[in-house]
Amino acid sequence: MEWEPGYREWAPPPDLAGSVTCLWTQVTPPGGGRATLVLPDTCSDLIWQSGRGAFVAGPDTGAWSSALPAGTVLAGVRLRPGAGGPALGVPLSARLARSLGPALAPAAALRLLAGEVRCLVLDNPADPLVTEAARLLGRPRAQAGDVAARLGVGERQLLRRCRAAAGYGPATLRRVLRFRRFVARVDAGEGLPGSPDLARLAADTGYADQAHLTHECVRLAGVPPAALTVERRSAAA
Repeated sequence: MEWEPGYREWAPPPDLAGSVTCLWTQVTPPGGGRATLVLPDTCSDLIWQSGRGAFVAGPDTGAWSSALPAGTVLAGVRLRPGAGGPALGVPLSARLARSLGPALAPAAALRLLAGEVRCLVLDNPADPLVTEAARLLGRPRAQAGDVAARLGVGERQLLRRCRAAAGYGPATLRRVLRFRRFVARVDAGEGLPGSPDLARLAADTGYADQAHLTHECVRLAGVPPAALTVERRSAAA
């Protein structure tokens, strides 16, 4: 496994694919890293950081800026919506904190993370109803009431189970998933060269109009869509 500067992802082992999105690493370059805007994505991550140890991040409802010292190594396992609550619903145990200490070699940390998550998710699998709700809520113009009816549960039960398994209710889950559709289109280079057609992207990704997209982007990312586009393209350059 390479530990060069930058961010990399790997597919999870087949037995974890239902609960885990990916395994990932991030290495800050020798000169130090530029501040990165971390956006909400409906997922939870179990992360090991060199010099710090293990901690849980997410699910988030707003953006935050991350700037790490030169040479910092992160290794993480990203859990799907609906899997984080069951697997990480209790604080990290003393055993986990000891086994994922800050002085580990990065390769050993990632291997131990994957092993710990395997035990957690196999003992506490994702709520299948919330997993399916997240899939349905990820569609443009999906509505929580329609999703609850399709799944054969009441809206209050869907709210309760989403909060327990995903960290927030179906309305917020739908908002973040819709926002991630917009971010994915920006990251794919839509509108290059120059500025993206925000009115078209708003319609395509499920917003009522460009003003609605702008309002939600400011709420979830802290900046309007045009500024977020510049930041994402600059970070990818």
